[in-house]
Amino acid sequence: MRYLITLLLLCFLTGCNWTASREKKTRELVNEEILSINWEDVDKYPLFEACDETVAKTQQRACFTETFLDHLSNTLQETELVLEGEVNDTVYVDFLMEASGSVSLVAVHGPDNINELVPEFKGHIQQGLDSLPSIKPALKRGIPVKAKFRIPIVLSPQ
Repeated sequence: MRYLITLLLLCFLTGCNWTASREKKTRELVNEEILSINWEDVDKYPLFEACDETVAKTQQRACFTETFLDHLSNTLQETELVLEGEVNDTVYVDFLMEASGSVSLVAVHGPDNINELVPEFKGHIQQGLDSLPSIKPALKRGIPVKAKFRIPIVLSPQ
């Protein structure tokens, strides 16, 4: 009987140790994997319906950028921006694409007096964003993620 109790006690103590060891090893593997991920880059860029998702990543980016810029450019041309004074400058516009595929205006970087030079500039940009066709979000390891991007807009009196 004493041998049976000793054997059961020994099995119980070593069994608990194995579980803790496996848990620790799993945690270490997960931490190593997380550290190896490049969080500054996505696996697949956001895509419009017109873009082919089977092409290389650089071509996906080019298609997204071209389609986005074409749409925004057409929207700005339709609104006929009114420039107050002589403007010949570049404005950088930051956008955030959510994991849901929606795009929002984050910031406009340019001359300090951009709102005086181009009244309602942000409103025209927002109008272009609101009329964008549907976009598939960027993917990281198969999971939709947020993506931030910046585009230059050249303002000239033409």
